[in-house]
Amino acid sequence: MTTDTLRFAAAIASLLLAGGVQAEDRKLYLFNWTQYMDPEIITAFEEKFGVEVVENYYNSQPEMVAKLNAGGVSQYDIIVPSSYYVPRLIEMGLVQKLDKDKVPNLANLAEQFRDPVLGEGLDYAAPYQWGVTGLVYNASTFKEAPKSWSMVFDPTVNDAWPFGLMTGGQVSMGIACAYLGHGYDCTDLDDWREAARLLIETKHRGNFSGFSDGTPALQQLARKVTHAGLSFNGDYLFYREENPESFADIKFVIPDEGTEKWVDSMMIPARAPHPELANAFINFILDARVGAQLSNYNYYASPNAAAEPYLDEVLTQPPIQPSEEDMARLRFSPSLSGEQLQIFQQLWSEVKAR
Repeated sequence: MTTDTLRFAAAIASLLLAGGVQAEDRKLYLFNWTQYMDPEIITAFEEKFGVEVVENYYNSQPEMVAKLNAGGVSQYDIIVPSSYYVPRLIEMGLVQKLDKDKVPNLANLAEQFRDPVLGEGLDYAAPYQWGVTGLVYNASTFKEAPKSWSMVFDPTVNDAWPFGLMTGGQVSMGIACAYLGHGYDCTDLDDWREAARLLIETKHRGNFSGFSDGTPALQQLARKVTHAGLSFNGDYLFYREENPESFADIKFVIPDEGTEKWVDSMMIPARAPHPELANAFINFILDARVGAQLSNYNYYASPNAAAEPYLDEVLTQPPIQPSEEDMARLRFSPSLSGEQLQIFQQLWSEVKAR
């Protein structure tokens, strides 16, 4: 082989090895929530690594798990579950450990997001964004609204105006537990039963409009189909900034009884087709400026301490960054497994059926 031929071969190899990713890793398959990723971040990653990112979406975590079990565990490179699903995915064998040597930007994470709840000390999961599930309501309807879940559970507070609850069973059961004084993160069986009874009673009130996810709940409020419900602080701010007139009277609060703090994390499915590229993507997202760009796009708080200097000011104050007083009221949804999970699912099925 001539010297010129060797140089040509080396040049081709260099082009194919972008950012340390193997030549055959030409695509990254991202399985994520809708409206949760800045397209410009995807473009920047594609250009840096010379690959194509293929995005697919899910609307609920049960849907995500069902797709993983139906073959998605070997089809997707990155998934983005919430904190209470992380231990469950590990236990089910649906995810693999991160290659921490290839994710040095894990060092950028704030201390509070290194909790083992996120996957045995970040062995499996790298925080993506975090937020709060709170009470949203029409302030022109409820002019002296209590900062309380009584707006959805107490008929003497709201006996006429349509309201909804959240599709996610652990969230709706959690806020019922909180309202009853058992704490949002309750796991006692008797507490669950009491919460289930409250939810069933609430369902049968004439002004209960049904269960919905956080984004549809905001859209229903904006159209005055409902006047109170549950949603996420980032979605609330996003829609308020996008459509200030429709959301002028809509408020987001963290009830005094407490509510959910959640962290969405990046994880790699157990048989991901491109794990090396997946680790590179996680490291890319955890870059200080990229992490800030992500939050500035979707209006959720960043778990990335290094990103803080680059965040838009609106993300450094309520409702995105709760006050210290409100932070003390926030709890993670407990991660359930085995018999405990089966019992919960039975109770939640009963709530939905009755």
